[in-house]
Amino acid sequence: MPAYDHAFDWVRRHVDAGVLPTAVLGIATAEGVVALDAFGGASVDDHYPLFSVTKPMVGLSALQLIEQGRLTAETPLARAVPEFGADRDDVVRLRHLVSHTSGIIEPPMDTPGLRSLLVAPGRDFAAGTVSRYSTIAFEGVAALIEHAGGTPWGQAVAAVGERVGATGFTLDAEASHHEVVDAAGQGLDYEKFASLRHPGAGLLGRAEDLLAVGSALLRNDGSIVSPVTVEAMLRPLTAGLPKLEPYRESRGQDWGFTWNLRHSAQGLLARDTYGHGGWAGAEFWITPSRDVCFVLLTNIGGGFTRLGADADELHNAVAAA
Repeated sequence: MPAYDHAFDWVRRHVDAGVLPTAVLGIATAEGVVALDAFGGASVDDHYPLFSVTKPMVGLSALQLIEQGRLTAETPLARAVPEFGADRDDVVRLRHLVSHTSGIIEPPMDTPGLRSLLVAPGRDFAAGTVSRYSTIAFEGVAALIEHAGGTPWGQAVAAVGERVGATGFTLDAEASHHEVVDAAGQGLDYEKFASLRHPGAGLLGRAEDLLAVGSALLRNDGSIVSPVTVEAMLRPLTAGLPKLEPYRESRGQDWGFTWNLRHSAQGLLARDTYGHGGWAGAEFWITPSRDVCFVLLTNIGGGFTRLGADADELHNAVAAA
């Protein structure tokens, strides 16, 4: 679609320059996919590791259980993991887990034994007092999903996608033939990490899967969660809290129910953009005021911003179109 030429040119330039090893860019409105292309030898239907784009998909699974009366944002983690927090004088609840305010000590992403890491003694800070980005907290979200819903978290996430025809979400790393470039150089043993099937970062998917989810959320027709739930999931949960690296106050965002709410980002044209990024460069963002969402899938360990690329340029090219 010619209106989005600048966005696709942005991706093409960065692939040609070697910043992005390969890439797929897709754009959708409430009516569905309007533009989709692949670069660097990729195909539009390729699977890519999503890394932390996993988080909002897990969040949607938890929100469905809230709608069913099986959880609330106030449900304590100890309900599903009784051994959690034995040495803590605070209560970690679902809302803390999904908003990076749980205070659970964060290990390297490829560390095995996720449940033992979740219940390890000590804390970073008291729950609800500070925001520091956390991936291990989503092991807690997964535990609550499985306890309340009775099915493995991966199946719950797959069911979210299937409601809107997104059938490609998987935890099988073999689904993607795109090596995560320089993963080891950026401190990640990808093979070890992939074996964990991490609920904070382990999902793989195709551009069309995320676009189907984004399009449904733009329609806000209840096909994934109800409109009142969408309103709740976009309510800032970290407003007024101290924000530690890497998401300091200067980045102009808050955390909603797993979503990054970029309401004050100085580089963006739009103020209602929400979504999430992933460690290997995946980007999934929704801007309701412009009736648009976009997905960028790529495979550069540590993300492309470390190589000087600015994702806000892509955001603006999509929003302005």
